[in-house]
Amino acid sequence: MTFPTVMPAPRAILFDLDGTLADTAPDLAAAVNWLRTERGLDPTPYEALRPTASAGARGMIGAAFGLAPGDDGYEELRLAWFERYQSAMSLHTTLFDGIPELLDGISDAGMAWGIVTNKPSRFTDPLVPQIALAHAGCIVSGDTTGFAKPHPAPLLEGARRLGLAPEQCWYVGDDLRDIEAGRAAGMVTVACAWGYCGAIEPSTWGADYLLDTPAELLALLGQVSEAARQAEHAA
Repeated sequence: MTFPTVMPAPRAILFDLDGTLADTAPDLAAAVNWLRTERGLDPTPYEALRPTASAGARGMIGAAFGLAPGDDGYEELRLAWFERYQSAMSLHTTLFDGIPELLDGISDAGMAWGIVTNKPSRFTDPLVPQIALAHAGCIVSGDTTGFAKPHPAPLLEGARRLGLAPEQCWYVGDDLRDIEAGRAAGMVTVACAWGYCGAIEPSTWGADYLLDTPAELLALLGQVSEAARQAEHAA
C-alpha cells in the first residue's frame, strides 16, 4: 500500500472518540429513541440516527425530533437525553474493527496515542475504561479546556499532556470539525471514512489523508516511520 504524500513521522496520534475509535452510535440512538417512546412516538430508524452520532445531542435530537439548539423544547430534551444515555452508555458500544490492532501497533512503534473528544467528561470518564481505552496517554473531553472542536484548544491540550509540540502529533477524526481543529492546531489530519462522517463528503474536508480502515492508518504510519529512518540513515 502506498500513499500520495508522506508526511513527517509523528511522535503521537490523537484520536476523536465517537465514530473514530468507538462505535457509540447504537447506545446514543437508543437513548434518544427512549425519549421518543416515553412520549408515545415511534422510534426513529437507526439508519437516520447513525450519521448524526458524532454531533452528540445536537445531532441526535435534531434527527429524532427536528429541533435545534434555541428551539422550544430542545433544552429539556437535551438534559433528558443526557440522563438516559448516561444510564446505558456501553450496552452496545464497541471499538471499531481493527482499532485494538492499530493502538497496539502505535505503541509497538514507540509512539504515544491519546483521545481528544467533544464528549463531556461525565460520559468520557466512565465510558473509556468500559471499552478498554483506559491506557490512553491522555484524555481530553469537550469540557476540559472550555472550548470544543473545531477550536484547536482541546488538541493543543492533548499535545501538552503528552509533552509534545502540536506539529509532532497527528489528529484522526470522522467529522469536518475534527479536521478543522487539527489544521488549526498545526497537526497532520486524517479523516477516517470508517466513522459516521455526517452529511458532508469527507473528500471535501481538506484532510491530509482520507483512509477507509484502521489497518490503512497503521500501514501509513509504518511507511512514514520507514521513510524517516531512511532519511536519518542517509543524513
